[in-house]
Amino acid sequence: MLTRRMFIQTSAVALASLALGSGLAGCAPDPNVLRVGTKIDVPAFGFQNPETGNVEGMEVDIARELAKRIKGSPDALQVTGVNVTTRGAMLDNGTLDATLATFTITEARKKSYNFSRPYYTDHIGVLVKKSSGITDLRALDGKTVGVALSATTREKLTAAGDELGIHMNFAEYSTYPEIKIALVTGRVDAFSVDRSILNGYVDDSTMLLNTQFAPQEYGVATKKSNVELANQIDAAIGAMQEDGTLRALEERWGLVDDAPAGDSGSSDNSGAAEGGAAHA
Repeated sequence: MLTRRMFIQTSAVALASLALGSGLAGCAPDPNVLRVGTKIDVPAFGFQNPETGNVEGMEVDIARELAKRIKGSPDALQVTGVNVTTRGAMLDNGTLDATLATFTITEARKKSYNFSRPYYTDHIGVLVKKSSGITDLRALDGKTVGVALSATTREKLTAAGDELGIHMNFAEYSTYPEIKIALVTGRVDAFSVDRSILNGYVDDSTMLLNTQFAPQEYGVATKKSNVELANQIDAAIGAMQEDGTLRALEERWGLVDDAPAGDSGSSDNSGAAEGGAAHA
């Protein structure tokens, strides 16, 4: 059942996204400010805290560090909420300078945007209700899986299903809270996206399957024509890797996942996550 609290938090996230994005319309960009799009519905990466209204997470902290290294101050930053359907469009129309929004680097996307070197590597995972009886990918045969629009998840999960000789149906949604609600209300049988994102949606009634596959490398995306900024961001990310900044941020936000890779058909889910995420 969709609880009142869940409804309020989901509504707040949706309204915050509109509010964060609307303030930039029609304004000339300040060359001394880095305009970055981040998620606001992904705990530990970019999440609108319903109690404080602040957007917080590893990608927000990386954006601050980029502003510090490129613009001279961590406060020379303007954060705008984006989702899987707006993060690219807002680069295209010039509203944003860059996006740090769990944006997986692919060859197809490189044709449209510049990407920095990866700042985080994730794997696709699957979240199910504990009462569903689903313990591995094979059990998803004939089931409906909720995925995000414009994400790589559907393609990767279909490929994994083909290897196992199973078929899954898919339902696509614009935001992750929508998929979680669809799972809770029974409109989908599973919620699939990158594991670290799913960690923020685990509760007492759900669990992560104890498998991970299809590595997903996240990069900072910039407009294809803005080569100078792309080079600055790539160099800054490289420096953050070398000086330990990225590793420290991963640890701060609990983004180290030790689940075993592969074994997608195994029925052993003894290590599946069964608690709330550390930074929900």
